[in-house]
Amino acid sequence: MSVSPAAPPSNQALVSFEIKSAQLPLVALLLKTTDWDLLAADLLRQFGPEGENPAFFDHDPLVLDFSPLPTDSPVQDLKPLLQTLRACCLVAVAVRGASAVWMQAALAVGLVEAPLDLPRVRPVPVEALPQPVATQERRALPGAATLVIDKPLRSGQKIYARGADLVVLAMVNQGAEVVADGNIHVYAPLRGKAMAGASGNTQARIFSLCLEPELISIAGVYRTSENPLAADIQGKPAQVRLSDDGQDKLLFEALNP
Repeated sequence: MSVSPAAPPSNQALVSFEIKSAQLPLVALLLKTTDWDLLAADLLRQFGPEGENPAFFDHDPLVLDFSPLPTDSPVQDLKPLLQTLRACCLVAVAVRGASAVWMQAALAVGLVEAPLDLPRVRPVPVEALPQPVATQERRALPGAATLVIDKPLRSGQKIYARGADLVVLAMVNQGAEVVADGNIHVYAPLRGKAMAGASGNTQARIFSLCLEPELISIAGVYRTSENPLAADIQGKPAQVRLSDDGQDKLLFEALNP
């Protein structure tokens, strides 16, 4: 006589896995052309195995942002672009700001749709606000947090302030990397790489008492030392922010005592 195995109790807890919500820091690549050959050349020149910054990314998850492109851009195969990104140690996982046909092409290669950021609000000029008001608004930001580093960062070291501002009280040497989802403050020479707004915060800023970086990036918009800074900015106290007109342009401004 055969005996069927007993079924496990219906309320037995699963022990092999759990499903929980997760938040990842994502790099955004703002696409300004659909010429994959041109884009590949630029990306590989900066971040490829033989590029200027081959170790800048470490298989970071990335969102393809199509919002800078015309809505009628003809759809193309995304596989060559994904191969280029992998060569730069970037892993595309999602798409945002794409037209329906581009989104269909993205879904076909395994990408998912990501929501667009909230519209950027044009800030009131700082000089028009009383200082206590500006301070009070900053304290009211949700989830405010700060990571403080008080030792010099050597070449090869990387600091990431997840969901927080980053304050560095010592030198960031060439080859070192500081990354924050919020603002970055360096009260010393900044000679390495700095990426603020790493999760897409377009209001993030970078401050340094001696700005001479290898690479500066805010919310995915970057500039390298290949494009020299102005004489009144290079090696001087300065801040970096995105322009207020939505053009995804970095502005470098001197901080006068």
